[in-house]
Amino acid sequence: MALHPQIVALMERAAAAGVRPTHELTVDEARVQMDEMSRERDKDRTKVRMVADTVINGAGGDDMTMRVYWPDLVQTDIAPAIMFFHGGGHVIGSLNSHDLVARNLCADTGYLVVSVDYRMGPEHKFPAAPEDCYAATKWVAENTRQLGVDPTRIALAGDSAGANLAAVVAMMARDAGGPDIAFQLLVYPVADYAFDTPSYETYAEDAGILTAAGMHWFRDHYLNGPDDYEDWRAAPLRAKDFSGLPPALVITAECDVLHDEGVALAEALAAAGVAVEQRDYPGMMHGFYSFAPLVDDGRTAQLHAAEALRKVLSA
Repeated sequence: MALHPQIVALMERAAAAGVRPTHELTVDEARVQMDEMSRERDKDRTKVRMVADTVINGAGGDDMTMRVYWPDLVQTDIAPAIMFFHGGGHVIGSLNSHDLVARNLCADTGYLVVSVDYRMGPEHKFPAAPEDCYAATKWVAENTRQLGVDPTRIALAGDSAGANLAAVVAMMARDAGGPDIAFQLLVYPVADYAFDTPSYETYAEDAGILTAAGMHWFRDHYLNGPDDYEDWRAAPLRAKDFSGLPPALVITAECDVLHDEGVALAEALAAAGVAVEQRDYPGMMHGFYSFAPLVDDGRTAQLHAAEALRKVLSA
C-alpha cells in the first residue's frame, strides 16, 4: 500500500523546512533537529493536572531525571502508573521531544505517567539505556507510597527505541523476580539488528523519517560492536524465552523498516503463551504515533493504546 496522503503531506512539509536525514548529521545536529521538529509540531500541549521533574540515581551512579505527569482526575486510592521510554534510536530524543506523547498518555488513561531521561549513545553505549530504564522502574515500584501508585499495576510503554527498552525491561523484571509488570505497550519497536527483513528492503528509503541508513547510524552510535547484535538486552527478538511476560499491545506501521520485526516480536510473545494484540496501521510511516493530531491514525493509535492500558490496569 502507498503512503497515506497525510504522511506524504508531512514529508513534503519536512523537506520544505530543510529537515535532513539523520544519518547525514552529527549526533548534536540530529538531537537539535529532533527537538526543533517536536517544538514546531507540538505547539498545543495537552493539559494535565501537574508535571514535575524528579532526580534519582541512575544505574551508572549519576543523576537521572524522570518527568512525572499527574492526571486531572484526582485518585482517592492508589492508582496505576505507566513508565514511558522515549524513542530516538537510543541516541536522540528527550523528555521534551516526547512531552506531548506523555501528556496524551496521561490524559487519555487517567493514570500517572513517568517519562525517563535515560543515558544514550554514543556518550553512554549499551547497556546503559536498559539499565537506567530498569533502575527507574524499580525506583517507582519501591516508592509507590510516595507517588500514590499501586505496585501491582505498573505498565511499561515506549515508541521505537523506547519500545525496545520497554520490552527489555519487562524481561529484566521477569528474570530478576520484580518489579511486577502488568502490561507492555510497544509502539513500532526496534526488536533486532539484523536489518534483513522484507520491510527493510521495501521501505529502505523514501518512506518517511526512518530509513535503513538511519538505522545503521543509530546502531553504530548505540552498540559497542557485532557481539551486541545478539544480546537480547539490545535486540529483544534474540531472547531465548518469552514465557512469563506481561500482556502486550504491539503497534506497527506498514511503511516502516521496523514493521516486520515488530510483527515477529508479537508472534514470539504469542507463541510463548503471552496475551498479545498486534495492530498494524496501513499507509503509516515510522513515527506516526507521535504526529497526532496532524495524522489522524496517530491519534487513533494513541486512543487505542490508552483503551488497552485501561482494560488491564483498571482490573
